[in-house]
Amino acid sequence: MKKGIEFTALQNNKLHTKQDFRDLMLAILNPLKLYYSENKAGLQLGVTMAHYDIGATWMEAFSRPLWALVPYWAGGGTEQIDSEAKQMSDEGQQNNGNRELTFAEIYRKGLTAGTDESNPEYWGECGSFDQRFVEMAAISYGIMFAPEVIWEPLSEQEKKNLCNYLNKINEHPLPVCNWILFAVLVNIAMKKVGYPYSQKMLDEYMDGLETFYLGEGWYQDGDSGQKDYYISFAIHFYSLMYAKVMEQDDPKRAALYKERALEFAKQFIYWFDEDGDAIPFGRSLTYRFSQVSFFAACLMADIEPFPVPVMKGLIARHLRSWLKKDIFDRDGILTIGYGYPNLTMAERYNAPGSPYWGMKTFAFLMLPDEHPFWSVEEAPLPKLKADCPMPYADMYVRHYGNHTTAFAPGVYSPNGHGQIVAKYSKFAYDTKFSISVAKSCYELHENAPDNMLAFFINGYVYVRRICIESKITENGVYSKWSPYPGIVVETTVTPDAEGHTRVHRITSDRECVAYDCGFAVDRGDFTPVGFESSVGDNWAQASNEHCCCRVQGGWKQPEAVEQCGLKQDELPKGYMIIADPNTNLLYTKTAIPSVKYQIKKGEQELVTRVDAEYVG
Repeated sequence: MKKGIEFTALQNNKLHTKQDFRDLMLAILNPLKLYYSENKAGLQLGVTMAHYDIGATWMEAFSRPLWALVPYWAGGGTEQIDSEAKQMSDEGQQNNGNRELTFAEIYRKGLTAGTDESNPEYWGECGSFDQRFVEMAAISYGIMFAPEVIWEPLSEQEKKNLCNYLNKINEHPLPVCNWILFAVLVNIAMKKVGYPYSQKMLDEYMDGLETFYLGEGWYQDGDSGQKDYYISFAIHFYSLMYAKVMEQDDPKRAALYKERALEFAKQFIYWFDEDGDAIPFGRSLTYRFSQVSFFAACLMADIEPFPVPVMKGLIARHLRSWLKKDIFDRDGILTIGYGYPNLTMAERYNAPGSPYWGMKTFAFLMLPDEHPFWSVEEAPLPKLKADCPMPYADMYVRHYGNHTTAFAPGVYSPNGHGQIVAKYSKFAYDTKFSISVAKSCYELHENAPDNMLAFFINGYVYVRRICIESKITENGVYSKWSPYPGIVVETTVTPDAEGHTRVHRITSDRECVAYDCGFAVDRGDFTPVGFESSVGDNWAQASNEHCCCRVQGGWKQPEAVEQCGLKQDELPKGYMIIADPNTNLLYTKTAIPSVKYQIKKGEQELVTRVDAEYVG
């Protein structure tokens, strides 16, 4: 099966000039034109639902393309109407009335309709913690950076309606997390165009952001404590927007946010491998190429944590990699999923329009025509050390060149969004092997516990959900955790040049079975990949033409076998888990090599060796 969609801008592997990137952006967004509503205030892109109401769903799908359109307009981009669409219109053919409109026309109409209480497409009233507040950020982006397109052409009444609607964010409580910056963006947008805003809320939220800061450029995402892509594509992104817009009004904060972004970049670049692929870690992975949007925000804010050729190369390789994957449906609409459409991995807040958050990566389109980004040749990643401990990020990252692995202690509490255990609590997260998510907790093949120590007790699978203690050291990661009452595990993970070693010190009040699992390996789907697997006395191995993972198990001290009273048939055994389809984020069918251990009452210390190789 052919991967991805053919884009003009990608012919001959081309993503070089400003027009190349503009063409790519429009190629991604143009398929949306058939789905805007009559008054343009919403899009119906699918039939699945998020937890919020339909008005917020329409607003979300409408607003998120603005993350790319605004910098496109700000950078001088103007659309030429598709001649085929114009001909269809002239001939009276049905094309939803949108294909012959420019996006600028669509968005002026949509903003007018969505904020007019008398219009049938009014987005609806806002409540506490409302999803509409999230989507106000992209609209504020437009007012600040492209006012000549989506603000100045509006009538005075239309401007008043829009301002009144956005100001609702000041009337309701927000979650204590990156959401407070949505209110910041709304208020500075209103301030810049001379309309009413709340200085009180602006000051309160800017002061609140300081309570999130940890060190070395890292924030935590408010009271959740989480450190994931929201630090890059939310907190830093919005802070750099603030720095760009408010540099004259608030030079001290602007300088501080730029300084922190430069510091953050030194570690965040480790989240990418040489091919531009990023670590699949944390929430909102369906936002896909937003993973690299931090570097686009740096360019927007005129800071260079790395030379421009390095940032251009990283952004271009990242986009190329995503566009080779099956991330669009047959009509060219971005799907919920990661490497392919996949609702199993989704959060409760993923509606059909949600993936267009990824359009943030096109922030660099606002760069002027003479900026060197448009003419320099791509450069590879800078020379990096192999290992990068990140204590403020609760992570240890090892660069293997063509793939990168992050090792995590699993410190975040499940919060009800969906698949949080899989997204934060595995031992390892890899750019090429990716991760798997569970379909159930009843069977190993349904649970797909790659890079987890999975205990099987009374017909259920128990894995690390949250740790009791954790530490990022110069050599790896330590965590103390309990998968089940009466069982305590202390795990030390030590990476090296070929893979990593896990030492599990287990104290148990019961006998049970545990499986220490390696990386999931692609078994092939539409295209054979040369998959092979084998199982030995205490090892298992899975490989294909691109990669190999081998897992081998034992005890730290040989005498432990006798001390635990293990019989010959209770020694560690290789085991291959054929995971349920669509559990891995990148590959539809996988196998997970693992070692099966018999856990006895008392204390035992297991050692599992995981070797992983990717050859491309």
